[in-house]
Parts: sequence; structure tokens; C-alpha cells
Amino acid sequence: MITNRPTVLILASDPAFAREITAHWPQDLSPHPRGPEFIVLDEGFSSGLQGSHYDLAIADASSVEKIKNDKRRPLNKRLHQDLKQSLAAAGKPAILIHSDPSRGLYNIEGAVLELRREPGLWPSVAGLVGREILRRVQAEFRSREAEKNCVAAQAEATLGRYMVEMRTNINNALTTVLGNAELLVFEPGLPATVLAQADSIRNMALRLHEVFQRFSSIEKELTVAARESSKRAARAAAGS
Repeated sequence: MITNRPTVLILASDPAFAREITAHWPQDLSPHPRGPEFIVLDEGFSSGLQGSHYDLAIADASSVEKIKNDKRRPLNKRLHQDLKQSLAAAGKPAILIHSDPSRGLYNIEGAVLELRREPGLWPSVAGLVGREILRRVQAEFRSREAEKNCVAAQAEATLGRYMVEMRTNINNALTTVLGNAELLVFEPGLPATVLAQADSIRNMALRLHEVFQRFSSIEKELTVAARESSKRAARAAAGS
């Protein structure tokens, strides 16, 4: 996902909220040359976010805070909390924009960052923070990929070292097989089927011998390359 074009999920029932976010998103388009892909949904869909494919969610909590009737304020707080819990349960980074003056300018709980809706400032702040979150997600993804590649490379290197260490033993075994196969090939009076089988064994032993000779050549090439690389590094260090 993040290696391609990142996805920003905007949860809002007010179309103006999504327009403000997209209009004030930083123009350097990082971490992708085309910028993120924006998907707009009503915040009512927040309860079904688990398993969704997106990289960052930006939700409008102010829409559930607009009811001024005192009798319904407890309901507003519950809706705000439900939205926040849904974002947290999804397990993805999220920015929750609210208009509650009793809350601080920002608050971080797990992967959810709450930002107060300051007039004229909040879209730019949300865009800058969102961009940095996507950069961090991208860096973490690359780090995990590098770690997996490193583990795979170590496994291949271990296998290669084992085959090099066992080369002499295998060559000795192949020499024995090859010698006995050649004796059988030149043994007079053997049935044609036995001679054909002995000839096949000899040919396969020769092919395996060639394979392990190639391992020896590769080992020498790698040794020379490593030596040359060390010399270049030493010359570069001396020159600096």
C-alpha cells in the first residue's frame, strides 16, 4: 500500500470538511509524487474500519458536537467517544478534529491524535501532521521490508557457507560414484540395461562435479570482489 500511493480516509458528513483537508494538504506531495489518494465517507461508517485498506484516517468529530440542546450533550460526548474508539480499534493512524473548547489543543492516545478545530488553522495543521504520519508509516514499512530481506539474505548466506564447507566431502563422494560407474561401464559381459544405467550415473556425477566446480569459482570471485571493495574503502578513507 504505502509503497504505492498512500490512502487517506476522510470521515465526515460535511462536504466542506473534506474540501478543507484536500485544499490545504502540503503541496510537496511527499511521500508520493502524486500525493495521497483521498477517500471520503460519512463518519457513521467508522464502526466498520477494521480490516480496511488505508494508511491514515482524518475524522470530523465536530459534526457530532453541533447539537446545542443541553439534554443531548451526553449523547454528543458518547458519539465523540464512539468515533474515537472506532478509529483506535482499526489499528491505523488517525487524526480526530473536534470543536470542544474544554479539550486541549491536541491529545494523543495510541494511534489517535485529537486536534482542536482552531479557526483558519486546523486544515493546514491537519495536513502537515498527516503528511508526517504518512512519512513515518512509509519509513516503518521500508524498515520492515529491509529486515525481511536481511533475514532472507542471511539464510541464503548460511546455506551457501554450508555448501562451500561440504564441498570437499561431496566431491570425494562424487569421485567414488564416478569411479565405480566408469568401472561398470567398461566391465565386459554386463547386460545393456545395466551398462545404460551405469552410464547415466557417470554422466550425472560429472554434472554434479561441474556444479561444485562452479561454486569454487564463485567463491573465488566473491573473495576478490570483497578484497577490491576493502581497498577502495581504504583509499577513500585515506583521501578524506
